[in-house]
Amino acid sequence: MSTLDWIILGLFAAGLLAIVIWVMRQKDESTSDYFLAGRDATWLAIGASIFASNIGSEHLVGLAGAGASSGMAMAHWEMHGWLILMLGWLFVPFYARSGVFTMPEFLERRYNARSRSFFSVISLVSYVLTKVAVTVYAGGVVFKDVFNIESVRFGAWEIDFFWISAIGLVLITGLYTTLGGMKAVLYTSVLQTPILLIGSIAVLVIGLAKLGGWGEMMEICRANVSPLGDPMTSLIRSPHDPEFPWTGVILGSAIIGFWYWCTDQYIVQRVLSGRNMTQARRGAIFGAYLKLTPVFIFLIPGMIAYAMNQKGMITLTGNDSAFSTLVKELLPIGFKGIVIGGILAALMSSLASLFNSSAMLFTVDFYKKYKPQASEKHYVLVGRLATVVVVILGILWIPVMKGLGKVLYAYLQDVQSLLAPGIAAVFLLGVLSKKTTPAAGFYGLLIGFTIGMTRLALKIFAGYFTEGSLVHTVFIAPNWLHFEIYIFLIVIAAMIVISYFTEKKDPASIQGLTFGSATAAQRAEVRASWSNWDVINSVIILSVVIGFYAYFW
Repeated sequence: MSTLDWIILGLFAAGLLAIVIWVMRQKDESTSDYFLAGRDATWLAIGASIFASNIGSEHLVGLAGAGASSGMAMAHWEMHGWLILMLGWLFVPFYARSGVFTMPEFLERRYNARSRSFFSVISLVSYVLTKVAVTVYAGGVVFKDVFNIESVRFGAWEIDFFWISAIGLVLITGLYTTLGGMKAVLYTSVLQTPILLIGSIAVLVIGLAKLGGWGEMMEICRANVSPLGDPMTSLIRSPHDPEFPWTGVILGSAIIGFWYWCTDQYIVQRVLSGRNMTQARRGAIFGAYLKLTPVFIFLIPGMIAYAMNQKGMITLTGNDSAFSTLVKELLPIGFKGIVIGGILAALMSSLASLFNSSAMLFTVDFYKKYKPQASEKHYVLVGRLATVVVVILGILWIPVMKGLGKVLYAYLQDVQSLLAPGIAAVFLLGVLSKKTTPAAGFYGLLIGFTIGMTRLALKIFAGYFTEGSLVHTVFIAPNWLHFEIYIFLIVIAAMIVISYFTEKKDPASIQGLTFGSATAAQRAEVRASWSNWDVINSVIILSVVIGFYAYFW
């Protein structure tokens, strides 16, 4: 990199440090201050944090790599702005009225303590083994590729640069998250989001210009047709497509999206920190606007890299090197520093959000039960220590990810498709109907998790089962998206049956937490929290999503 690129990176680091120091001087007196920024965040900070928390190295590596390998197939997951609108319009009122800190706590309010504990366990395990793992592993790969450094010598020791960049990333992010809490996550996101957008847009624009324009990219990519006749530019694939059949991808991606955007602590914690219902909803709307961009700034650059590779303009060493190769080969002096700053922003923001959410789940859902009479300052200290533990676990998991390589990204998608259906069904039925019982909520989580993990375990040992056997036919052979839909429908059906035979929760205890149970005052509060501008912006987002599907159908 040039001197100017290093100067730009230095300015970014200085800005980040200034924000963290400012946040640290704002004393965190309570768990609300530390974990939810005192519930005083505005729509700008909420929306920026939603976006920056979502965009991690799995996008920079995996989504661009997916664009280079399968084109628009993965775009369904990136056009989920409409699901963030569902978070803002549908779920924010329920979450705001409940006054909860965590999603497991909401399940306790709606169902029972068993549901809360079980959901907390699922969330913590999935955070450490998937989100931390993928972000850190891919971050090490990206920085090793971008800086083009194989190893660094320290005396007699020669250390792979992958380890230096990956561990350094975890330690720096863990430090400012531990010290600054949710305020550090929110306000650093305000700095990181524009840098990420500016840098990634530069890759898109310069890449298209050097390739020969949008039409040239589309023509080259359309020429890549699957054995079933689907071009690389098509969103809707044959029902017999082994990976992305339209019969599975539309509902399957929506189930994963609903779980992630509307029920996952990692994302919902952003709107829980809102000053009021208006700021929370507008933050979700702003986040939905930002969520429309990843297809264009990550996936399409992957398609550009594929087209340039076909024309011999660049050489891809692998699909996952698409984004970093464009950064190295195309960007002029100065812009490279901006893009690398954007990459660093994406990695740090995702990890920071994850560390804070994990610490919050541990402190609020486990530790408070063990020591309910402790002071608020004590809980904040425990939260900081929990963050340190998550950081250490993330570092210890790095060797496993390095060994798994690209398989890890496919593994992550598979795990999410196995975790999401049960959780999505429990939350959906929980707010749609007051007739859904506490027993149904707990067993819905249990059934969904058990079926999903059974499939995962059997796939690991798939070689021991012959094709055509019962186990292979039921658990191994089905397409991953179709299987996800099967789990979702099974859990829905099971919850309906269980609710019919088990005792309902006292209606007074869940008033305002389900449709039709809100008081007149609660309904009036919700109505007063939005205006025509919120509706207009939501309609614009939905129109863009519909237009995108129409163009790439």
